[in-house]
Amino acid sequence: MKAKEFRDLSNNEIEAKIQGFKEELFNLRFQQVTKQLENPKRISMLKKDIAKAKTVLAQREMEELAAASEGE
Repeated sequence: MKAKEFRDLSNNEIEAKIQGFKEELFNLRFQQVTKQLENPKRISMLKKDIAKAKTVLAQREMEELAAASEGE
């Protein structure tokens, strides 16, 4: 997914996506150990998707903190 696609989602939806990505990553790592992994690049793609999603959440949190401090 692209970062823009994550920005269109709510925080709860992003957190659900992250959880799903982590579960898939666990399964892929298990397949890798048992030599059943078909697409090794999928692991790095999932790691990047998790990082993008966490970045969007962190940016939103920083924006909320900045808005709260301006209001004081």
